[in-house]
Amino acid sequence: MAGTQRVAVLGLGGMGQPMAANILRAGLPTVVWNRRPDPARRLGEQGAEVAETPADAVRRADVVITMVTDADAVVSIAADQGMLAAMADGAIWAQMSTIGDSATERIARLVREQRPDVILLDAPVAGSRGPAEQGQLVILASGPEDVRDRVAPVFDAIGQRTVWVGPAGAGSRFKLVNNLLLAFIAEGLAESIALGHALGLDRAAVLGALQGSPLVSPWAAEKLQQIGRDDYSAQYPLSLAIKDVKLALLEVDVDRFAVANTLAAQWQRAVDQGLGDEDVTVITRALQQ
Repeated sequence: MAGTQRVAVLGLGGMGQPMAANILRAGLPTVVWNRRPDPARRLGEQGAEVAETPADAVRRADVVITMVTDADAVVSIAADQGMLAAMADGAIWAQMSTIGDSATERIARLVREQRPDVILLDAPVAGSRGPAEQGQLVILASGPEDVRDRVAPVFDAIGQRTVWVGPAGAGSRFKLVNNLLLAFIAEGLAESIALGHALGLDRAAVLGALQGSPLVSPWAAEKLQQIGRDDYSAQYPLSLAIKDVKLALLEVDVDRFAVANTLAAQWQRAVDQGLGDEDVTVITRALQQ
């Protein structure tokens, strides 16, 4: 039955850990693996089974989730560390890391060539650590329609909504669109606040005025509150945010997306200054300095 799906979660960083915790809370048998053992150990204390290797994690799993930093990490886990070879016949691989369009096709080709019996879902998520902890992510899922019911209990535990957007690969392309918009919103907030500073306006007044603006989305409003507290603890680290912008630019003619290219260069300078582990809102501080 779909409700008894056994789930393996590989990658327990800022997003993977709360996702796995929510799957556990939904009552689904859950196996976890992480390169660093501490996050897996903590989930083990909550009832998860802790695996020593990616291959061990997936042997009896109906649904396997990978949630790691980049495409190289996904390939390393799937191929070099034996995950794909160890998966059960007919198991679902929900690849939820943000790795871009070209890398997703590379993964799909790997599955076609080595394990055509495994069902690949390309299903990145929209949302940062806070929504992940609350089970309020939006899942941009793509892949075969006939497995939607099987994976629904898992996705329902992770997110508030699953949007099915087409065949595998479409999810990653939608994610690039989503994250480029987030980048522009974050930059717009930072530049607006920095402009207010340059014009000699009271910072609290600027923040208060923006908070009430119809132009400010709930996500942006949360970021404004974070900026107002001078709290740059990472919900969406700048290093990951710039990675996502660069992934989008890899797929297009950069000359047609000059503003995004300039934003990427500015954010890279901030990362080079040591701000990459801070939240994307730290750009506000970088601009004011």
